[in-house]
Amino acid sequence: MFFDDERSHRLRPQILTELVSQYMNDAERARFYGLPSTCRVRERVKIISPENLTMGDHCWIGEGAALDASGGLEIGEHTSIGLNTLIFTHSSWLANMTLQNHSGSDLIERKPVKIGKGCFIGGLVVIMAGVTIGDFATVQPNSVVAKDVPPRTLVAGNPARVFQRYDEEYIQSEVDRVRTENARRRAIAEERGGGEASGWGAPSGDFSE
Repeated sequence: MFFDDERSHRLRPQILTELVSQYMNDAERARFYGLPSTCRVRERVKIISPENLTMGDHCWIGEGAALDASGGLEIGEHTSIGLNTLIFTHSSWLANMTLQNHSGSDLIERKPVKIGKGCFIGGLVVIMAGVTIGDFATVQPNSVVAKDVPPRTLVAGNPARVFQRYDEEYIQSEVDRVRTENARRRAIAEERGGGEASGWGAPSGDFSE
């Protein structure tokens, strides 16, 4: 039933690692992959060549994301990767074009991907090999990132392009807006007898005046 060759023996530990990780919670799964204790890795995440993955503190990887670190992958602190996002650091394009897409082909090309700190990568995003995404960048869902993304920008589309640039003043204004609204919601929830909100965000529901 099982092949007894070099390739099978090399791949089997990775397969078993992914199987075992499905029975863990998100914090246990991050630790299992050797990531910082403050990181969270959700269900069905696939990490190829995890030994080539460098990740900062307080990162979050969403369900079903596939991270190819075979060519080198660096993710900065406080960055989130959305569900079902695909990150590639290798390509078999030339091997396909020359009918040499066999196992061990010397036409597989690898290029590292670097994602900066404080980035928000939406769900169903595709990031191609060799791309650098700058600090505090936002990639909207369903985007294909085929070239570098400048810091403090919002990009979207296929191929992704810059739609907005923001500075620290803009971010601070958004921080103030959200914290004010969350404080208002918590106060209303307490008045209604709902007790304090959970440890993050604010109560959900209808809080319109």
